[in-house]
Order: sequence, then C-alpha cells, then structure tokens
Amino acid sequence: MKIAVASGKGGTGKTFVSTNLFWVAQHAGKNIVLVDCDAEAPNVGEFLTGMKYAEEQVSQLMPVINQDACIFCGKCYEYCNYNAIFYLPERKMIQLTESLCHSCGACVVACKHKAITERIKKIGTVTKFQYSPNAAIYETRTEIGTASSVPVIKEGIRAIDTYEFALLDAPPGISCPFIATVESVDFVLLVTEPTPFGLNDLKLSVETLQHMKIPHAVVINRAGLGNQASYDWLKEEGIDILLEIPFDKEIAIIYSEGNIVSEVNHMYRNQFLSLLEKIISQGCVRKESLV
Repeated sequence: MKIAVASGKGGTGKTFVSTNLFWVAQHAGKNIVLVDCDAEAPNVGEFLTGMKYAEEQVSQLMPVINQDACIFCGKCYEYCNYNAIFYLPERKMIQLTESLCHSCGACVVACKHKAITERIKKIGTVTKFQYSPNAAIYETRTEIGTASSVPVIKEGIRAIDTYEFALLDAPPGISCPFIATVESVDFVLLVTEPTPFGLNDLKLSVETLQHMKIPHAVVINRAGLGNQASYDWLKEEGIDILLEIPFDKEIAIIYSEGNIVSEVNHMYRNQFLSLLEKIISQGCVRKESLV
C-alpha cells in the first residue's frame, strides 16, 4: 500500500506528520519505507537517520549540437515542444537551453545530418538508509540548477515495491512533482492548517485529487490557531478529518530539536497509531474496489 502525505502549501506540517506516521508504523513492526519526495528540499533526514547502504545516480540524456556539422535547417527547433532550442537562422546561431530540455529525444530524431548527439547529465540522487530491520528511508535530491525534480522523484518511488507499506512525503503545491508523487498511491493524507491561506491551498489540492479519483482525507495541524472556515468547508464537501493536532508549545519544542513527538510523548504516539490504522482501513477499501 502506498500512502502520500501532501499539502497545498509549504509549512503546514507535512513532514511532521509523515515522520511520526513512519515512526509509529516501524515501531509497530510494519515493513515500511518512507520516501522523501520533496527532492528540491528534502528534510526527513533532519528528524530520522539511519545507516546509508546505497546511493543511486539519476541521469538524463542531454542533446549536444555540433555547430560544424549543423546546416541550420531548423528541424530540431521545429520538433522541440519545450522551446529548449535557441535558433537564429540568419546569424547561423543555434544552441540548447538546458533548463528547458526534457530529454525527449525529438531533436535527435529530427536531425538527418547527425549534428546532434547526446551526453549523460546527472540530475539527482536517491540515497537509501536502513532505519531498523523492518524500515528504510529513501531520500530523493536534485542537483542544483535541475529544472524538474520529477525524474528523481519517480526513481525514488520505483524501488519501493519490496515493502508492505510506503509513505511518500510529497513536495508542497499541486504542480508536476506533486502529481508524480501521488499518481500511483492508494490514499493521500492532506495536511492543512485552519487559516485562510491553508484553506485556499487545501481546496486546490482536493480539486486535483478529485480529478485524479484518488481517495483522500485531512489532518488539521495547529488546530485552534485560525478560524472555523476550514472545518465548515470540509463538512460541506464530506471530507473526513482523521486527526487534529493542537497548536501546542510542547510539539514546537520537540520538533525544533529534531526529535519525533511520538517517541517522546505517549499520547501523540497513540494518536498517530490510530491515524495510521484509519488510513490503512480507507486505503484497503480502495484497493478492494479496484480488484
């Protein structure tokens, strides 16, 4: 079962929820992996550490244009759907804008004069850590300057099928990295806060997941901080609130020290264990409906 922990905006407590869920799950003996899919700014390692046992390089093929062999026909420019080729025929100028290139290979196919070859470019890494005998952590991380983290995220998710459960700590927002993280999961847990900004971005996330037909529910973090609007909207939409985490100074202190609240406080340990059971129950319903 794959479970994504996501949010419409950054700073809602998504990593806080995913790390605590992971901790209670592995403590309960579940065979589980936590994948940090926020490849542009992974931070699970600030709270959970393990023994590094593997590091895989993620690469893509990058076109190389040979100016001497090029006849400046413009075919590669026409074939490129991402405007990654800068072309001025009257000045016989052509070059690749790497930040726009999606490594689709269309330009190589278009060029009949063999003026375009490809080189391997490292765009990120997937690092694997053994946290306990039954639990692992995968960190996805893009290289600085990489335009899209999607290939790195997909590589991190690719190897998790050997585990009974997978928790995916999704990147914030609803852009391509978010879609790449949630597209294959059984359930999405959305973490929000009861503020106007939190509600606005929650609505965007819910709309996206409804379009993708992925079951989801909500955790409200920092409950008591804002207003009632988020609760009213969730009730109108019929979306379950599986847990409310209070705006608690103790949580802030424990978290700021890089510790896991469930490990320190038995009350929160029980709450996150109950949350895990609810998620598994709802996720199982979806898996059974697809069989």
